[in-house]
Amino acid sequence: MPENTLVESTIKFVKEKLHDAEGGHDWFHIERVLNNSRLIAGGEQADLQVVELGALLHDIADSKFHDGDETVGPQVASDFLRSQNASEEIIDHVVKIIENISFKGGNTEQNFTSAELDIVQDADRLDALGAIGIARCFNYGGFKGRALYDPEIEPNLHMTKEEYKASDAPTINHFYEKLLLLKDRMNTQTGRRIAADRHAFMVHYLDQFYSEWEGKK
Repeated sequence: MPENTLVESTIKFVKEKLHDAEGGHDWFHIERVLNNSRLIAGGEQADLQVVELGALLHDIADSKFHDGDETVGPQVASDFLRSQNASEEIIDHVVKIIENISFKGGNTEQNFTSAELDIVQDADRLDALGAIGIARCFNYGGFKGRALYDPEIEPNLHMTKEEYKASDAPTINHFYEKLLLLKDRMNTQTGRRIAADRHAFMVHYLDQFYSEWEGKK
């Protein structure tokens, strides 16, 4: 299948598959990650088709919404790409991107690296930063019924992968357990530049949040 046709058919598939998805992991999240990926790829040596397919399929069945099962997403992606007669090389690369893209508490080593994974991972992490990152964070916290903030519950910066996935801590804690850590974990120069601006916005937001919480403003 020609490159453009495969990407277009994947866009259609993902839109349909994520039609009723939670607001922080819906088609619009995928679209932003796709656009970020294309932007970052412009400054890198990478296979653009693999980047685009990885971006489109990276959250096709997020384990958070499948009882923690991390095999569902790769299986759905590989089945779809195989149905479109994609090469086994492309399928294998996209599946490895899906398997290795997640933060997972930040304490899990990736067992695969590639320029394409670096790009999609940066693009995905950028969507967890800045104004949209804040909106997504609170949207998911509300979806899970979590408290906004509890001064008595300290962020846990040393969680295992299992603890991270099972955490029901207040939403503000997630800023410290993941979001504020992402700036220093970007892979590409473009990703680092954009992340720095979005990180600064989040720090300013937290300052305002605590001032309002304590009745100082």
